[in-house]
Amino acid sequence: MSGLQQSFKNVMGWVDARLPVTETYEKHLSKYYAPKNFNFWYFFGVLSVVVLVNQLLTGIWLTMSYVPTADGAFASVEYIMRDVEYGWMLRYMHSTGASAFFLVVYLHMFRGLMYGSYQKPRELVWILGMLIYIALMAEGFFGYLLPWGNMSFWAGQVIVSLAGAIPFVGEELATWVRGDFNISGITLNRFFALHVVLIPLVLIVLVFLHILALHEVGSNNPDGVDIKKNLDENGKPLDSIPFHPNYTIGHDLPAIVGFLFLFCIVMFYYPDGGGYLIEHPNYEPANPLKTPDLIAPVWYYTPFYSMLRAATFPLFGLDAKFWGLVVMAGAIALPIVLPWLDKSPVKSIRYKGWGSKIFLAMFIISFFILGYLGVQHPTPVRTLVAQLCTAIYFGYFLLMPWYTSVEKTKPVPERVTMP
Repeated sequence: MSGLQQSFKNVMGWVDARLPVTETYEKHLSKYYAPKNFNFWYFFGVLSVVVLVNQLLTGIWLTMSYVPTADGAFASVEYIMRDVEYGWMLRYMHSTGASAFFLVVYLHMFRGLMYGSYQKPRELVWILGMLIYIALMAEGFFGYLLPWGNMSFWAGQVIVSLAGAIPFVGEELATWVRGDFNISGITLNRFFALHVVLIPLVLIVLVFLHILALHEVGSNNPDGVDIKKNLDENGKPLDSIPFHPNYTIGHDLPAIVGFLFLFCIVMFYYPDGGGYLIEHPNYEPANPLKTPDLIAPVWYYTPFYSMLRAATFPLFGLDAKFWGLVVMAGAIALPIVLPWLDKSPVKSIRYKGWGSKIFLAMFIISFFILGYLGVQHPTPVRTLVAQLCTAIYFGYFLLMPWYTSVEKTKPVPERVTMP
C-alpha cells in the first residue's frame, strides 16, 4: 500500500469514527443490492435528482440579480437576459428545468403505477413521493409569478382567487394569501420567499426521506418479485447486483448524458417551447388592465386546470367555482391513498388482468386529453369531454378496489426475468 493510500485510509478512519461516511456509502451505494432487471422506466428517478440539482444551482445564481418587487421584477429578468454574463442561459436552464422536472416526475410516477411500486412494503415510499410531487407543484406555482409577465400575473390572479370560493372564510383567506386585495408587489415578495427558501428546503428533506425509505425496503422491479426471498449463503439476493458501480455507471450515467443532450437542444433552440414552456404574454410586463386572450397555466398544470373548469354546476347551495376547487384538489391528493385501493395479489402490470390494463390505459389517455383541453378556449363540447375525462381519472382510483379484486391475474415467477 502506497503512502498516499495509507494516508487516505487513516483520514477516512478518523472521519468514520466520528461520522459514518463509509458505512453510509456502502449501505446506499456499493452494498445496496438492486434488482438486476431494471429497464428504461428506471431512469427517471435519478433524472429527477439531476434536474433538482440544476434548479437549485441555477436558482441561486438567478436570485443574485433578481429584484422581487412589482417595479423591478420584470426589468430584472430582462437585465439577466441581456446584461448578465450568461444570464440568458441560466434563465433558460431554470425555465426549461421546470418543465423537465415535471416531465421526469410524471414518467417516474407512471412507472410506479405500472409496476405497483406503491404496494406493501413500499407504501411510505409512495406517500413521500406524492408529498414531493405536491411540494413540486407549490414550488412551480410560486415561481411562476416571479417573472412578473402578464400571463404570470393573470394566472396567479385566477388561481389565488379560487380560495375565495371556500365558504365563510374564502375572501379573507384569499386576501391573506395575496397580502393585498389584488395580486401586487406584496404577493410577489412573499411568493419569492416561499419559492427560494421554504419549499426548496421541504423538497430536499422529502427527497432525502424518500431515498432513505426506498433503500430500507429495497427497490421494486418490473416483475414485482421480492428479491429478498432468494438469498445466497452470504445473505445477498440472488437476483441483485450492487447499485454502484453497476447502475450508477452502466445504467444511469448514459441516461443522464442522453437526457442532458435533449435538454440542451430544447434550452438552446426551443426555450419557449412554442409558447408552452414560456407563454407569449409573459414577454410583456404584468398589466392589470390587459387580460390575455386565454388565461392558462403551464402545460404541467393543465390537466388539473381542465378538471377545475369541468365543474360547471352548483351543488348543495355551493357554487361551481368551489366544486371546481374540490375536484382539482381531490385529483392531486387522491393518489396518496393508492396503496390501499389496489387489492390485486400481484404488483406488476405484466401479471395483472385486463381490467387493470384497460383502466390504466384509459387513465393515461384521459390525462393527456385533459392536458390538451387546459390550453384551449372552453366550449360546450370541450367542457363535456373534460367532464368525461375527469370521471375516468377519478374512476381509475375509486373503482380500483373492485376491478383489481375480480380480475384474473397471471402467475408471478419465483425469480426475476431479464428484459
